[in-house]
Formats: sequence, structure tokens, C-alpha cells
Amino acid sequence: METKNVLSSGTKYSTLPETYIRPESQRPRLSEVVDCEDFIPVIDMSCTDRNIIVHQIGQACLLYGFFQVINHDVPKEVIEGMLGVAHEFFKLPVEEKMKLYSDDPSKTMRLSTSFNVKKETVHNWRDYLRLHCYPLDKYAPEWPSNPSSFREIVSKYCMEVRQLGYRLEEAISESLGLGKDCIKNVLGEQGQHMAINFYPQCPQPELTYGLPAHTDPNAITILLQDLQVEGLQVLKDGKWLSVKPQPNAFVINLGDQLEALSNGKYKSVWHRAIVNSDKARMSVASFLCPSDCSIISAPKALTEDGSSAIYRDFTYTEYYNKFWSRSLDQERRLKLFKKVYT
Repeated sequence: METKNVLSSGTKYSTLPETYIRPESQRPRLSEVVDCEDFIPVIDMSCTDRNIIVHQIGQACLLYGFFQVINHDVPKEVIEGMLGVAHEFFKLPVEEKMKLYSDDPSKTMRLSTSFNVKKETVHNWRDYLRLHCYPLDKYAPEWPSNPSSFREIVSKYCMEVRQLGYRLEEAISESLGLGKDCIKNVLGEQGQHMAINFYPQCPQPELTYGLPAHTDPNAITILLQDLQVEGLQVLKDGKWLSVKPQPNAFVINLGDQLEALSNGKYKSVWHRAIVNSDKARMSVASFLCPSDCSIISAPKALTEDGSSAIYRDFTYTEYYNKFWSRSLDQERRLKLFKKVYT
């Protein structure tokens, strides 16, 4: 099977193609996954006491690196529209979708399969549409014109999610004892990307991944999950735990940049996506990223107690180049930026 053949072509497989089969030591061991209903904290953003929200987000970042938010002010119709147009896109004829196909990760819009097929030895059971989203007036005109409503619906969603991301960054900043704008100021004029993920039915899900274990390279990730099919799993205390989707909720996780900015207090946590033998799954991941020239450095307030800075200063461009130079499931890139003390 050529990697250029997208999985959402409608082809039905009775067995997994060889290029997607993981070595036995790298398989997901699905029987060992813990199905924990209340694992990820659910934070109600409508709480009238901001101190409670800040405290809850701080505790979630400290203990889990993941949380879900409800009553987040992103309109329900915007969320439903986003999921609807995502399903419409992946139902298009394969010939139409293939017009957007590329293996070049530097492209600002591309349909691809797996993660970085030029670096991988085993591919991932996923198709995705990758979009740059900010500034919208620069990137949206490049987006698909089929479905006809795609650009309008996705643009509305991107604007709403960006504002939610800002509110979350303010609360995270306050939870660290910093001014509410501190993290936003360090990150600069943040970039915004999106991955619309489609995980087709898989004949042998125990042999492969939708996405293998990884941490996110960006600052913060806002994930919209398919309510019908679970797939996201998070590593906690050496065990993989399944994250149950909540109605009208977003899953939030910290990326490597916020771990560095928090001087290691908050963690960018290993997570993965598994696939399903009965149903396809859809998810929409939005990523807020530092501006390319922002210097990622822990604020002085986090080292005034005499503790040392864990990571050396670096730019997001420097970090991102390291990220794309390797396959997704190699060792954490953030380790490469640790300070060496003599």
C-alpha cells in the first residue's frame, strides 16, 4: 500500500497492511488500559468565583497536565458546525481530497496520512487535514472550497477557540502566581494551527495506533472529541488511562512550551490515540503556538526562590525544527533544551 493512498478512500481492509503493523514491543496493549470515568478533571468555566477556576486549573496542570472545560462560551452551534463540515470533508470522493495531499510538513495546508511519512518506519492509522489558522485573512483563502461552507464554518470555530485559549492561558498564568498576561506576553502574537483528524475503522486495532505516544510541541492544545467513539489515552503514573468525552466539552492539554515556561512545574504529558474496529472516529485539535521569534524562558518570578532554571532559553523556531527532524514517538524534544550545570 502506498503511503499516498489516504485511508479515508473507502477501501475496506480485512487485515492491517504491513506498513501499519507495530513491532510487538511497541503495540498499545489495549487490555491493560484503565477505563477511568472520572480521571480527567472537568472544570466549569461559568463559575462566578474566578479564584476557584484558577485554582482548579492550576491543580489540573500540576497533577495531570490535562483537563476538560465545560460552559466555555464557545457556542454549541459553532461546535456542531465544525464537526459537521469535518465529516462532510472526509466523505468527499478520494479524487477531490487528493488534490490537497502532501507529505511536506512545511505546507500551511495539506491533507496527509500518518504523521511524518518521510521519517517513520511504521505509519499511523489516521488521515488528517492540517490548516494554519492565524491570521485568518492570510490562510483561510487557501483552505478547501469543498464543502462550500468549509471556510466560513471553520473560520468561526477558529476565532472562538482562539479566545478560549487566551482565557485559559490567563488562568494558567495566574495559577503560577504570575500576572494574568505574563504567559501571553512571553508567547507573543501566537500562531494557530488545526488538525482535523479522521481515524477510519481498523481491522486490527491492537497492532497499530492512530497516533503513538507523544507530547505536543506547542503551548496549549484544545481538542474537540467525537462523543460516539473513545480514542484519546493519557499516561498517568505509568498506566494508560482512557479519556471519556464529555458533551459540549473541550479537552485541554499543555504543550512543551508551557512546561518550559512553568520551569517544569506543569507537565506536558504523554498521550496517544488508539483506533476502533467497529467505528471511525473524528477529532479536531487546535494548537496555540508561540510566535517564531519569542524567547521561551521561565519568568524570573519562578526562580526567585533560588531554584535553577531547568531549560535554557530558546526560540519556538529552534524547537520546532528539532520536532520535525524526528518521528513523533522518539524521545521528548524538550530534553534537548535542558540546561547543563557544572
